[in-house]
Amino acid sequence: MTHTSTTTRLQWWMVVVAIAAASSFVPPDDARAQTVTVQRDIVYATVDGRQLALDLYMPAGVDVPPLAVWVHGGRWMNGDKAGGVQMAFVEQGIATASLDFRQSTEARFPAMVHDIKAAIRFLRAKAPDYGYRADRIAITGSSSGAHLAALVGVTNGHAALEGTVGDYRDRSSDVQAIVSYFGASNLTTILAQSTPYGLGVRQPALEVLLGALPDQARELAQLASPVMHVDPSDPPLLLLHGDQDPQMPINQSHELDGAYEALGLDVHFDGVHGAVHGDRDGPPRIFSAERNARVVAFLRRTIGQ
Repeated sequence: MTHTSTTTRLQWWMVVVAIAAASSFVPPDDARAQTVTVQRDIVYATVDGRQLALDLYMPAGVDVPPLAVWVHGGRWMNGDKAGGVQMAFVEQGIATASLDFRQSTEARFPAMVHDIKAAIRFLRAKAPDYGYRADRIAITGSSSGAHLAALVGVTNGHAALEGTVGDYRDRSSDVQAIVSYFGASNLTTILAQSTPYGLGVRQPALEVLLGALPDQARELAQLASPVMHVDPSDPPLLLLHGDQDPQMPINQSHELDGAYEALGLDVHFDGVHGAVHGDRDGPPRIFSAERNARVVAFLRRTIGQ
């Protein structure tokens, strides 16, 4: 359920239809490359001698586009900034910054949250240099990256999660919209909701992330759970989750949707029938052209054209 006015919903779906129609034509790779410029390996902070970097994808021909921050997945312990970047955003005029951050194998939670918030502060400070908008920023990610994106999105100003990474601590790490693709939201319930296959994936990953299983590190697991932080000031949220996901329980998205609904916040939950974890081993459902159009419409509504 989306807590928006009837007029706003109608306007949103009109944009969806327009974008979906435009998306029916997919230009060849060489044409698409001409619509995007990429600046790679921009260092946003240094931690213990390690440089943390991001890649910035800018849509060509768009003056001061809005900005989305992409957080990659990988069980909190692998993957990199090249993984899963949603080029559909960039091709529709939304600048996108994809981040590297410390993995759980390098530093336990909340180190990676400190890094992501530092990246947002850096991006806000450097907006005049790179040419995107700094006043309205969205954060989005998939799987474990969606968990981190949602956590960052609902914890602006939280002392334990802001950290001291980076050189722009006077800037805000606030975001104005969240898009979560099949992410975790409550680390205190995720194992009880998991399939046997999911347990085999999540238990070892959580032990590395938290230093112990959630029931043995309850306070840390609660700190790491977006549902525990939802309050009336939180930004609009779009959730997408496959109803056949064997790895990340769909109830995790239901929980975050419910926490938003309980406060009457702006939330839309898209349960994708037949989709597994990240469209693996099947046709695009979560990342189909139609759903990409819905996400772009949500971003345009919340962070601007």
